[in-house]
Amino acid sequence: MKKIVCVIAIILISITATAQKKKVAVVTFYADKQIDMKDVGMDGAALIAELLDDPTFNLQPLVDKFHDKFFNDYAKKFPFELVSEATVTGNTEYQSFKPEHAPGHEAGSYVVAEGYTAINHNYGKNNETELLKIFNDVDGIMFVFITFEMNKGFGIGGTATTKMRAYTNIVLYNKAGKKVFTINENANSKKTGVMVGGVPVMKPEKLLPMCESALDKLMKDLDKRIAKITKKSDKKL
Repeated sequence: MKKIVCVIAIILISITATAQKKKVAVVTFYADKQIDMKDVGMDGAALIAELLDDPTFNLQPLVDKFHDKFFNDYAKKFPFELVSEATVTGNTEYQSFKPEHAPGHEAGSYVVAEGYTAINHNYGKNNETELLKIFNDVDGIMFVFITFEMNKGFGIGGTATTKMRAYTNIVLYNKAGKKVFTINENANSKKTGVMVGGVPVMKPEKLLPMCESALDKLMKDLDKRIAKITKKSDKKL
């Protein structure tokens, strides 16, 4: 009899814990093709414009790789649940949502995971406010995106090595529109490129392996840290 009571108690505790677990909707998942060139001493506008028009500079496989890692591995380490992606991407209001201040949309610089809209959380509060209205039955909304930066390494004169640095921003807001946490992690690529005459080589076949190398290192680093970073975040939801 005591065993039966104990089993029932464990089941009830488990059901209660599950019922109380907070729910979060990931509302954007994308990468920006516009590589930050400031560290190599140039704005790189013309070079970046060429990349944006070049179909061989394809970041989609990298976005998909990070997406799978995020939902298959990182999500299990959060102290809250992520609602199904279909709940977000299949929402008709979300599908018709037009983000405020969306630089890069017209130029095609954003590469999104399937079904998502690229939404930047850094421009005012309207994007967060409107998305919280659309997903008013969750405890928070999350923005996930990747950016890249080219860094100058060792060199003499106008000849030098370069590395790619990958950044991820994972930002969570609660129902009140207050920021719960910002994860801003970065990592350098093991693969290197070169600068010749002070100008970095920007061929897609050289850049893509550098971007992938940086992202792989970033994912490994994040895998070790994400549980610790988000440990107490459910209390702020």
